[in-house]
Amino acid sequence: MSNVEPIFKELDPEVAARIRSRQTAALLGIFLGFTGAHHYYLGSNAAGLLLLATTCCGVGIVVGMVEGVMLLAMSDGEFDAKYIHRKPDSMEFVFQERP
Repeated sequence: MSNVEPIFKELDPEVAARIRSRQTAALLGIFLGFTGAHHYYLGSNAAGLLLLATTCCGVGIVVGMVEGVMLLAMSDGEFDAKYIHRKPDSMEFVFQERP
């Protein structure tokens, strides 16, 4: 357990506060994507609200599941660059290309 501590001590506190699991985000997207749960988890709250609002016509269900699969297929490096090393925009979707 003492081997894990030094890794987190080296991180910038702002980055450490944004550490999220790609697998958790993917599972939230696949199973609860229609509620926007994966967006709330990743910090894109407005995108999550939009998915929740469009669930009644079926769009939110499809987009949530597709984004969940995209997160699952995303490499760890790509996920880190998009969600850990920078704060995502409030209206940022998984399928959008961001640095």
